[in-house]
Amino acid sequence: MNTGALEKTIHYSFTNTALIKEALTHRSYRNENPGWEIPHNERLEFLGDAVLELIVTEELFNRFPEEDEGKLTSIRAALVNYQLLAKAGIDIALEKAIALSRGEAKDTGRAREVIIANAMEALIGALYLDGGLSAARTFVTTFVMNNLHVIMKQASYRDPKSTLQEITQAERKITPTYRVTSETGPEHNKVFAVSVYFENEYIAEGEGYSKQEAEVDAAKKALETLEKKKML
Repeated sequence: MNTGALEKTIHYSFTNTALIKEALTHRSYRNENPGWEIPHNERLEFLGDAVLELIVTEELFNRFPEEDEGKLTSIRAALVNYQLLAKAGIDIALEKAIALSRGEAKDTGRAREVIIANAMEALIGALYLDGGLSAARTFVTTFVMNNLHVIMKQASYRDPKSTLQEITQAERKITPTYRVTSETGPEHNKVFAVSVYFENEYIAEGEGYSKQEAEVDAAKKALETLEKKKML
């Protein structure tokens, strides 16, 4: 595994190269290559998730001294969700460095985004272990916090379900309802499809790895649909 290109991109050279290799090793690759001695990245992902949340929390606390806890929590959630983490990972070409099984390497769409987002968290965990909080903070502020201006400009930190409900109650005096329309895939990796309705009127459908995630996606698409059709 050649990690030089990635280290150059993130402007950090690992002292313990085993850590970056572990961060880039997906479980599927270990399963397909039992002779691979490097552990898969799920433990580092667990650590990196906590380090990421701490750094983003501290950054938002310092940057927005007038905002309350509720809004800061929403902004943080928008910054660290898997889609934005995947975008950050794509920006640094992380995907090219991840060791995947042949099957996982063919994944596209949401499944691929989750893999990249998880590897981002694992990389943050590896940076923390190798260079301390300073190294992890430099990475997060450079490659994750740089999306903050977009989130604030688009107000994408607002919960789509809450926004949709506020709009429909104000304009139509109704509350959106959500119905699970399908469940596909194996138990450990099930994908839910959820449709959102205004009374009995179908508006949009979303997908997610949980019912809640699918509802949020449906609400987001409903807002986009309503904006295009000027239905509200």
